Amino acid sequence: MILSKLFTLLRKTWHFFWHLSLVADFFLHALFIRLLNHNPIILRQKQVHNTNRISKKFLKAFGITLKINHPERLKQLSGQSYLAVANHVSYTDIILLSSIENYAFITSVEMGNNPFLGNITREGGCLFTDRKKFVSLPKEIEKFADTIKQGFKVMLFPEGTSTNGETVKEFRKSLFQVAILADCPVLPFCVKYLSLDGKIIDSANRDILCWYGDMDFAPHFMKLLGHTIEVEIDVLEPVYAPHKIVRQELSNGVYSQIMDCYHKNQPTLKHLSS
Repeated sequence: MILSKLFTLLRKTWHFFWHLSLVADFFLHALFIRLLNHNPIILRQKQVHNTNRISKKFLKAFGITLKINHPERLKQLSGQSYLAVANHVSYTDIILLSSIENYAFITSVEMGNNPFLGNITREGGCLFTDRKKFVSLPKEIEKFADTIKQGFKVMLFPEGTSTNGETVKEFRKSLFQVAILADCPVLPFCVKYLSLDGKIIDSANRDILCWYGDMDFAPHFMKLLGHTIEVEIDVLEPVYAPHKIVRQELSNGVYSQIMDCYHKNQPTLKHLSS
């Protein structure tokens, strides 16, 4: 028992310093990017590329094995900008999705105000929305649409927050107006966590992985260190010409795709409530 605890402590210590070195790598590159690029568009391009670069390294540090289904749909849109949409259960979602493409993520002002995560989101080229001030929403939608028109691929988590993974929460429809204004495709992703340390994810171990509600980041991160995670991402059918669809229809259609995929052959988080 003592040897087992000592081994666990050593493993977590090793992984902590591994992650610490990657965070330092990210911020060092981010510093040079900010110093050398004063054009805001080029600055964001470099920032999201840096996020993509470091996320590939974080996959190994988190012990993540990732399988991507239908990668041809991703390649089909590789040469153009679009709005990407995914379900959301943890901060690891961002690492997963960032590792496969250069995405500028839409996140909350509250996240931006976080002392540590806020710096990461700002240096990672994120876009910010204030979910508590609806009066600012039209300007935010225009800003996000303009970012897509500038050539960026923008990632949205329309559930509005991360969840416990039991199901996909109903989408907030307002930000789908971004794709309509930008007249760009919408590419849905379904992120499914299949196992943790080789075991099916259930109510006994889900909180090691899922980060939601009022969980503090640091304790959760320390608990996740040293585990192995198996993940599957389905690239779903793109939606073209969204300007011909009202945003409610667009949101509902994308939600149905992700929801159906999430619960199809999903023996893990799906059954947490039972």
